[in-house]
Amino acid sequence: MARSTGYALLAGIVALAAVISAAILVTAGRTDASGRSGGPLAAAGMPGVPNQAAPAASGSWVGTWSTSPVGGEPNVPDGYAGWSIRNVVHTSVGGTSARIHLSNLFGRTPLQIGRATVAVAAAPGSPAAARGTMRSLTFGGRTQVRIPAGGSIVSDPVRLAVPQTADLLVTTYTPQVSGPVTYHPRAQQTSFMAFGERAARTDGAAYTTRTPYWRYVTGVDVFTRQAAGSVVLFGDSITDGITSTPGANHRWPDRLATRLRGSGDRGLRLGVLNQGISGNRVLRDGENGGNPSGLSRLERDALSQTGVRTLVVELGINDVLRPPQRTGAREIVSGLREIVARGHERGLRVLGATLAPCGGHAGYNAHTEAVRQQVNAAIRAGTVFDEVIDFDRALRDPNRPAALLPAYDSGDHLHPSDAGFLRMAETVQLSLLKGGAAAKV
Repeated sequence: MARSTGYALLAGIVALAAVISAAILVTAGRTDASGRSGGPLAAAGMPGVPNQAAPAASGSWVGTWSTSPVGGEPNVPDGYAGWSIRNVVHTSVGGTSARIHLSNLFGRTPLQIGRATVAVAAAPGSPAAARGTMRSLTFGGRTQVRIPAGGSIVSDPVRLAVPQTADLLVTTYTPQVSGPVTYHPRAQQTSFMAFGERAARTDGAAYTTRTPYWRYVTGVDVFTRQAAGSVVLFGDSITDGITSTPGANHRWPDRLATRLRGSGDRGLRLGVLNQGISGNRVLRDGENGGNPSGLSRLERDALSQTGVRTLVVELGINDVLRPPQRTGAREIVSGLREIVARGHERGLRVLGATLAPCGGHAGYNAHTEAVRQQVNAAIRAGTVFDEVIDFDRALRDPNRPAALLPAYDSGDHLHPSDAGFLRMAETVQLSLLKGGAAAKV
């Protein structure tokens, strides 16, 4: 479906059977074998009008968008009491129903959600909702929910025609002091805030405060008969896309999603889930409890994603470059192999990327280059991942192999430009992403 038509779609057209409300899904870790949700839940329709909804048995739930919780937002110790936060997120595949994942992972006190909604944006990047698409969310049949510190929750399904390649508006209203806000910085997407309970407002006029963060929301699932599952891209700032053009959806995961949609292969109709965190390392957590290492967040951020078939790992360069540099190639490769082993335990195919060139970056020197080359040699030898995606070869300057090709360099000699991100997506052999059977939900 073309992006231009996606924003004109109105509310749901699928016939859904009635079900009873289920217990609230509040977790400090995963909730079931997929880690994403439990059984059939009550859905909500237009604001204030509950609609019981259960998808038909011939489809499945697939992740269409996700992000990794990074830490507690700095300088906001009490949260945003009395504020509505309207997160703008971009879908990769469409569906006939949706459910939303909210997180209080880095909170120190319970998070009270007074109201939450989802809608299709009226236009790309707009805080206004397309006519007829605003939906109130419920949690076990209730419009208010309390998420404990360290916990997460999945909304009841809601009937909504979710277009592929569309912006969705996920809005939360927090009526009281909530403590640290679980957030994802460097979203490369403008979201919005408004004071007061304005979660169901459709015109967007009150949302005058702009923000570069995603707060509380960590995932969107769609019920679909089209997509075969999802692929999780598990990485650092290069996967996070921090040097891509803001609001343009030019991260390499977005570009990969575009390729998959245009492939014409039904088996490649896959949701693309970006689980990149800037500064992320395989082995070490960040400071003050934020930016958990790849190994420590693997289950939550990758293996438990809805409908995941294949895991693609792009990690390791920060272990090489970022101080304290107490790890060598052997430790990094060992950590990558552990990620693969844990993916295999879940029946996933695990693809891995070579570490891209970084010559000229502030952390680059002869020692870090030697470690990078050693890690890449192990990856290319086929002793780490099921299949290799050679980003090093695709992005490097033939005349200076330790450095990015200038056209692919954002300017800091580490992170790709928009052209570099496109080149990364083009490097992936799409047939390798089919993987095994999608996780059951």
